Amino acid sequence: MAENLPATDGARPRWRGFVTTVMLVLISVMIVRDILIRRWAGSPPSPPDATQQSH
Repeated sequence: MAENLPATDGARPRWRGFVTTVMLVLISVMIVRDILIRRWAGSPPSPPDATQQSH
């Protein structure tokens, strides 16, 4: 019965590995982009703390 198996079994893991690699690269690029944007854009000034009393 092993002779009746399709010959495309070897190509499927390679395709899945390629898709996984592409997804990991895209996620990594998005994370690095977000970090760089946050670093160079600077955070907006925070509002004064409402719990502090001015004297």
